[in-house]
Amino acid sequence: MEQRRSGRAGTVVASRAPRSRARGGARDRPTPGRRSLRDLSERRMARAGRQRAPRCWPLALLGLAATLGACPTAGRRWPVPYKRFSFRPKPDPYCQARYTFCPAGSPFPVMKDSDVIEVLRLQAPVWEFKYGDLLGHFKIMHDAIGFRSILTGKNYTMEWYELFQLGNCTFPHLRPEMDAPFWCNQGAACFFEGIDDKHWKENGTLTVVATISGNTFNKMAQWVKQDNETGIYYETWTVQASPGKGVETWFEPYDCSSFVLRTYDKLAELGTEFKKIETNYTRIFLYSGEPTYLGNETSIFGPEGNKTLALVIKKFYDPFKPSLSTKEFLLSLLKIFDSVIIHREFYLFYNFEYWFLPLKPPFVKITYEEIPLPARHTTLTDL
Repeated sequence: MEQRRSGRAGTVVASRAPRSRARGGARDRPTPGRRSLRDLSERRMARAGRQRAPRCWPLALLGLAATLGACPTAGRRWPVPYKRFSFRPKPDPYCQARYTFCPAGSPFPVMKDSDVIEVLRLQAPVWEFKYGDLLGHFKIMHDAIGFRSILTGKNYTMEWYELFQLGNCTFPHLRPEMDAPFWCNQGAACFFEGIDDKHWKENGTLTVVATISGNTFNKMAQWVKQDNETGIYYETWTVQASPGKGVETWFEPYDCSSFVLRTYDKLAELGTEFKKIETNYTRIFLYSGEPTYLGNETSIFGPEGNKTLALVIKKFYDPFKPSLSTKEFLLSLLKIFDSVIIHREFYLFYNFEYWFLPLKPPFVKITYEEIPLPARHTTLTDL
């Protein structure tokens, strides 16, 4: 979830910041799966006759797109694994942040092996610095981790979030001079000295969840650098077949809370024992039938791409652009409602590839649910 405090000192953990579109590995096509775009289109076009005329032409276009060469998708692994990259490229100058990402902070300190370090769970409402506890009433929370050195008395904050704010990570820019949607969807880790106690305590959480040695902290720091260099883009949505536990998950998020959970898991792997306390996290769900793979930027929007499918995808994203007036905002809201709720359509961008989601009730939901702290990993020396 998005969180930024103006003027907070910090540093990007990676040596280089990400750009709007990473190329490494993004062009690989996935293994085939159970449902084809042709099957999807036939079902949608058959349904189109029962819907009002103005909506029929996108369905026809998608049907034509299927005819022009869609790829079936059977035997796929769910959830789709998050794609990692070999390096973190520089950001595209077109992508601009309203609030500067992690301005001028400190690198990881090297802790003494004998040091004892408290690990703190940090959580506060998104945009708390601007709106106070407003989003906290809806349990829309941002997560981070704090560290307190007993030996030196110094405190540190570590978090992972969007370089160019949440909206840019969730929906693209439609630039007139470019055929494909343009994404500013980078995320990265930020580490800086100090903990803003008031920020976390006033409307959120600041709680000790474990203690670790200086040696464990140093190992964790090396892991964070590697994790941050290879996991370069933010993903907002959790996509599931239906609400509840134990149901099929199609896509998992890659956001502030998933970074905290990965870090906790790494600490448990390194032998950390966590306290028995309840820990809840915000998640934004889309509910969908089995997704259909559509293609990547080249296969859809390239010189030999599927022009009809490209038009459908761009038309879907158009209402999500920032509105200049109240009238434009209301009109965009109606178009979004028509696509997502009435026609149950969503086009997801994941791993630099496009997917069609046949949405189903309750369509979209924000939850605040418990994910327990991990158990300490047992090693041979513990047996």
